[in-house]
Amino acid sequence: MRIIEGTQRAPGFRFAIVAARFNDFVTERLVAGAVDALKLAEVAVEDVVVLRVPGSFELPLAAQRAAETGQFQAVICLGCLIRGATPHFDFIAQAVSHGLTTAAAATGVPMAFGVLTTNSAEEALERAQPGPTNKGWEAAMAAVEMATLVARLDAAAKETA
Repeated sequence: MRIIEGTQRAPGFRFAIVAARFNDFVTERLVAGAVDALKLAEVAVEDVVVLRVPGSFELPLAAQRAAETGQFQAVICLGCLIRGATPHFDFIAQAVSHGLTTAAAATGVPMAFGVLTTNSAEEALERAQPGPTNKGWEAAMAAVEMATLVARLDAAAKETA
């Protein structure tokens, strides 16, 4: 049996971080967590591009367009949805998750889901604390692992061709 898996180191890989500005008191912390994780994974700061979008609803289009440029091995998508009194939260959360899944499948570029869906601002801030429990950090590490896995799969395919 042969096992192929990604790593948590990605020197020389390029990453896009697509971050929503809405609820920026949380999303800025997610971006900082993602950047910290990428540094730990030995990704050079010049190999990271942050794209800002108005809100989480805009993440899928920006992520897909970033992936289509061919410049990035993975896209890290960060946003924060806080439940309100109307069903708007549910519609946006579903649209974003479906849109990112569709974009990743269409482009073949891994897209990490770092969109918080919480009941309160306090819950969101708990998930955006510095360190490895930060959901931006977790999304970045998932992106690193998937980017390196895809690279290894591509290399394995060339070896057998």
